[in-house]
Amino acid sequence: MNDRLKAIPVVQATAEATEELEQSLYEVRRKIYPRAVHGWFAGSRWSMVWLTQIVFYGLPWLQWNDRQAVLFDLAARKFYIFGFVFWPQDFIYLTGLLIIAAYSLFLFTAVGGRLWCGYACPQTVYTEIFIWIERKVEGDRQRRMRLDAEPFSARKLGIKAAKHGLWIALALWTGLTFVGYFTPIRELIAHAAAFELGPWQTFWVFFYGFATYGNAGWMREQVCKYMCPYARFQSAMFDKDTMIVTYDAARGEPRGARSKKADYRAQGLGDCVDCTMCVQVCPTGIDIRNGLQYECIGCAACIDACDQVMDKLGYPRGLVRYTTTNALANGWRFPEIVRRVFRPRIFIYTAILCVVIAAVTFSLYARVPLKVDVLRDRAAVAREVEGGKLENVYRLQIMNTQEQPRRYRIAASGLPSLAVAGETEVELPAATTRQFPFRLQVDAGAAATGSHKIVVEVNAVDDPSISTREKAVFLVR
Repeated sequence: MNDRLKAIPVVQATAEATEELEQSLYEVRRKIYPRAVHGWFAGSRWSMVWLTQIVFYGLPWLQWNDRQAVLFDLAARKFYIFGFVFWPQDFIYLTGLLIIAAYSLFLFTAVGGRLWCGYACPQTVYTEIFIWIERKVEGDRQRRMRLDAEPFSARKLGIKAAKHGLWIALALWTGLTFVGYFTPIRELIAHAAAFELGPWQTFWVFFYGFATYGNAGWMREQVCKYMCPYARFQSAMFDKDTMIVTYDAARGEPRGARSKKADYRAQGLGDCVDCTMCVQVCPTGIDIRNGLQYECIGCAACIDACDQVMDKLGYPRGLVRYTTTNALANGWRFPEIVRRVFRPRIFIYTAILCVVIAAVTFSLYARVPLKVDVLRDRAAVAREVEGGKLENVYRLQIMNTQEQPRRYRIAASGLPSLAVAGETEVELPAATTRQFPFRLQVDAGAAATGSHKIVVEVNAVDDPSISTREKAVFLVR
């Protein structure tokens, strides 16, 4: 009996431990109210906000050669980027662009940590804009917290409605701009004003707008913490010489409050006054004093906040700063940190990046604005025509990738007496493709029976440098 009674508390303790574990795994989200902060890094972050949004919202309105400067016309399978017109056959350039973006991310991350996340990621940029709107409508951090804690009222409803109205307006304009890269934006705005948007245009405007509103207005740090994969593999790109946002524990600990006039060293305290300003300004709600965490996006808001506190107390700046793990452990200064930037992985990333950029640039420079495809008509075998000649029929496709009309001359070589039957010149409007039957003939007896390799050459009449050659076969029976 006594043994049974003794076992009861153990079972209860086990059940309580299990319950606590389940609660920690399914913790309800704690809303974060980031405090406004000013400083060098905050200014840099807002500079990137302005730069990226001027480009995003303004680029569709630029005109080039009487059309939209940047337009991805999926229906016509043409992709206009300023003076270039790309076609599906130019997919290799997209591959090159993605490789450049990937290695740029690797390089910047290895040198300076999560610079992309902290300054240029759309999630960071739009969260910053939405929080700015929230501050203008609801007030600073304390006022926002008090407003959310208030019971429901007409005043609270009005403030919240104003905020969400501005959020939705910005999100819809963002959706319209996004679709404006695929449909000429001037036509798109005119159709939207007349409520005449097509079904797919309507879907993508609202889908992209809803994603912007949901991610930047509601989910915010949850996207960075749980949806973005970058935080999970950042450790593979970091090393002990990567610049990261770091708290100098040797200088700051033990932390604690103190009088500004007191000799805190005599009290056994470090420089950290435990004001929690670094936590209050963090958009993901972490405490940088606990070390590097995957939730940290490298925005450096905590650096600006801590430097302001240090200035007020008369302490040196840099308690929270950009530095490396090796520099913090060994007490290195900036010149020593810079010297360690040039390490093998940096050279490898830089070399690959330069090679890919050079290859893509040269390819674009040497790109011939003419594409030709020759396909023998399999339904028609070699046949004998008037004059005792042997004829083969082909389908010739010519693509003029320039934004000006061109006249092209067609010729063939590879067999004696091989000639083009019919017109040898064809004219194509700007940025168009034309496919038409194409006949080649040889004199009877000019070649042995069988398959013979030939070359079809197409060149611009007014510019011989615009020329391309395609291989084909001529059948003789």
